[in-house]
Amino acid sequence: QVQLVESGGGLVQAGGSLRLSCAASGRTFSTYNMGWFRQAPGKERTFVAAISWSGGTTYYADSVKGRFTISRDNAKNTMYLQMNSLKPEDTAVYYCAADLYRGRSTIRLVNSNEYDYWGQGTQVTVSS
Repeated sequence: QVQLVESGGGLVQAGGSLRLSCAASGRTFSTYNMGWFRQAPGKERTFVAAISWSGGTTYYADSVKGRFTISRDNAKNTMYLQMNSLKPEDTAVYYCAADLYRGRSTIRLVNSNEYDYWGQGTQVTVSS
């Protein structure tokens, strides 16, 4: 079992920044891949970014490339999403997820079906 808890969401003006955190527990954090997804009201959950178990490989949705940075600190069992130059269309509930199969190619992590565990989500609201 893996437990994931997101934090760091909030209300920010367009152009501002937020850093989301995802704290993991239950299994050795450094053995699994991680990802961020988001879901806006009335829309499907979509991929944001993913990072391999070692942190050596990352992958981003085109909509956030150059603005968001995913990272992880395996010593702290925590993953981060630094979000800069936020836009109103970034408003959503943000979820972190864990994929226990470390052999999976990072590009496959765009698919939510590849993940085994999910956090409860944290709300990010960007005002115009």
